[in-house]
This record gives sequence, C-alpha cells and structure tokens, in this order.
Amino acid sequence: MNKDVRIYIAGHLGMVGSAILRNLQHKGYRNFILHSLEELNLVRQEETEQFFMREKPEFVIDAAAKVGGIVANSTYRAQFIYENLMIQNNIIHASYLSGVKKLLFLGSSCIYPRFAPQPLKEEYLLTDELEPTNEPYAIAKIAGIKMCESYFRQYGCNFISVMPTNLYGPNDNFNLETSHVLPALIRKFHLGKCLSSDDLEGIRKDLNKRPIEGIDGSKSDDALLKILEKYGITSVKEDTVIKLWGTGKPFREFMHVDDMASACMHIMENITAGQLYNDLGLTHINIGVGKDLRIKELAEQIAKIVGYKGEIFWDNTKPDGMQRKLMNVDNLKKTGFTARISLQEGISAVYKNYIIN
Repeated sequence: MNKDVRIYIAGHLGMVGSAILRNLQHKGYRNFILHSLEELNLVRQEETEQFFMREKPEFVIDAAAKVGGIVANSTYRAQFIYENLMIQNNIIHASYLSGVKKLLFLGSSCIYPRFAPQPLKEEYLLTDELEPTNEPYAIAKIAGIKMCESYFRQYGCNFISVMPTNLYGPNDNFNLETSHVLPALIRKFHLGKCLSSDDLEGIRKDLNKRPIEGIDGSKSDDALLKILEKYGITSVKEDTVIKLWGTGKPFREFMHVDDMASACMHIMENITAGQLYNDLGLTHINIGVGKDLRIKELAEQIAKIVGYKGEIFWDNTKPDGMQRKLMNVDNLKKTGFTARISLQEGISAVYKNYIIN
C-alpha cells in the first residue's frame, strides 16, 4: 500500500477505528477520509453511496458498528441487527460501486456457534446454532463475512474479513448501560474503591465525566448512591460490595486494541481476497492472543490493579453467555503476526489512562 492512498476508516472515533488510525499514522499513511456519525449516517444507503462516489476512497476499513456487552445485546436486539446490517451492507456495496481497491471488514468472535469446539477455528462458522444473548449482532456480522466473500466470487472485489476476539484499550466504552465486561469491571471497581473510602468527590468527578442514566456529579449524595446501587455497587454494614452478573465461571479471551490494529494492518498489507478464499480456503481470519481466563479471574485481577479491596458477589440468577469462546489463531500466526501486549500490562495502562482522563 502506497503511503498516499486514500483510506476511509468507518468508525474512526470508536475504540477499534481509532486504534487502526493510530497504527496507520505511525506507519506514515497520511491521506485519510474521516467522518463522524453526525457528518455521515452510514445507515442511510443513498447518503453512503453519494459519499463514496464523491470521495472515491481507494482502501476502506469497516470498523463501524453498534456494539455493547451482554446487557446491551439483550436489550437492543432489533437495533443491533438492523443498524449493523445496514451499515455494513451500505459500505460494502458502495465500495463495489465506486471501485474501491481493497476493503477490510471487522466482525466479532460471537459469530461462532455456542457449542463449537474450543479453540474456535474459522471453519466452525455456520456449523450450529448461535448464542441467544448476542444472536442479532452475530447474524449481522456473519452476513458481512459472506457479503465480502460473495462480492469476490461474483465481482472479483478484493474484500476480506477478520474476526477479532474481545478487545479493550484506549477509547473503550465505560458506559455501564452498554459497555463490555472488561471496561465495566474497571469502572465498577474504581467507583467501589471510591465508595469504600467515602470519597464522594471521586464519585462525583467520575459521573461528571461519564453520567449514568443522566445522573452526574451535581446530584445529591442519595441520588449518587442510588444509581451506584442500581449497577451493583453498594455499602453493606460498612463493607463495600460489588455485584457482578453470572457465576464468573465462563472463560474469555482479551486482546489489547493496539495489538488488534497491528494484526489488521498486517493482514490488509499482506493478504489478498484471492489468497484468503482460494489459497487458504477461509472466509475470514481470526485475530486474538490464543489464551483465555475465567471472568472471575479477570475480575480479581482488575480489582487488584484498581486497588479495590471490598467484596465481590456473583449473581447467578443473571446469564453467563457462552461458556467459552477462545479463538484459534494458527492462521494468523502463519501470516507472521503474534500479539505482544500482556493482559496485566494492558489493563494497567487502561486504568492509568482512565484516571488521568
């Protein structure tokens, strides 16, 4: 890829898109097409196609999506399937119409069947039923994979897909209403630590930056404590207790988003659609670290990093989601890429950044 090529990054303000942008800038790429949701609504087909015809990007990275954790996936099922299908359909088809040279579509590890063997290999796609809690999102992402393959098969488009594992890092979503498990744990343990030390000013500062259901630091002490209690952060007989969903027994794999960005660009620069679909016989390539840990272990590790010393209570009346979804990354390693940021190092950096900001 020439350093002057016109690159459109859809979703460049999100955690994934911003990491890819940082990676490209570090490598010396400089000709970017960047638009926020307010400037370009990718759900609208006509608006998206007009944008592509006007801007004529040569390379496209589709990191735009409506995302969230188990609560958001269960609550906003219609929005998750509709918006994600529309965004990717519009981007992929407009890329074909405008003659884009290469497109990278990013999916998610939830595309795999709930009872697929572990670790998850690329060929397990569409071999069994999906996990019900995130089925709408997964169906949308599966459709994106198959669109990229089909546009290569029919039109010869150089469109490829990658499936990252669970990600975390700079620009993560710490909104307790919609966040994934790792950033939610960081924020809950931080607020729990503040509550343990009667640091109401610390809680106010946190909620001023990121209000919860409209509750910010200007509200009364009672209002602050009530909203924390709603999200499982309470004081019981002078002890702080944080209630977490599920049993803590499921395993999850986590990859720092900067490692993910490096892997994406390694594939973008070195793997063509013909190599992916014909030579390798794959529909996509997994991106991950190849090892996982129990959610309970993750929670204990984050609590230690944050400095939370209170109690952790697991609410087993709430769903766990899939028991395990470890990615098999053999094909990624064959391309010459291996992740470098350890989970301990990554979480520590994220929490340090969270405090600073």
